[in-house]
Amino acid sequence: MTVSSEQISDYLTQYAASLTNFDAQSAAELRSLPGTMVDDRFSGVLDSREDMVQGLEQSYPLYQKLGLGAVDYEVLEEKHLSQALVLVGLRWIFLDSDGQELTDSTSYYLLRQEADRL
Repeated sequence: MTVSSEQISDYLTQYAASLTNFDAQSAAELRSLPGTMVDDRFSGVLDSREDMVQGLEQSYPLYQKLGLGAVDYEVLEEKHLSQALVLVGLRWIFLDSDGQELTDSTSYYLLRQEADRL
């Protein structure tokens, strides 16, 4: 059985909530190990949950200074690579406490269906 859009939405909703609440531990627990991050300027591997938490927490002072009130997302595409793997393109939307957009970013996530979760 392939990964469903509902499973993807549930996962991203949990991840967005962890970002909104500045809950790095919950965000890190949603990721598999090792965690690989790649963007246009950086790539790296995070080998532990502690490293993931530390990396996420480094961004919090900037988000707080900008007045982050909530994080939302828009799924742009789902590409099913196998029964267990799906590549999800999405737009993260960062909102202030009044619900006004502060900024956004486009990301891709390779999600894997595991025994008990994505």
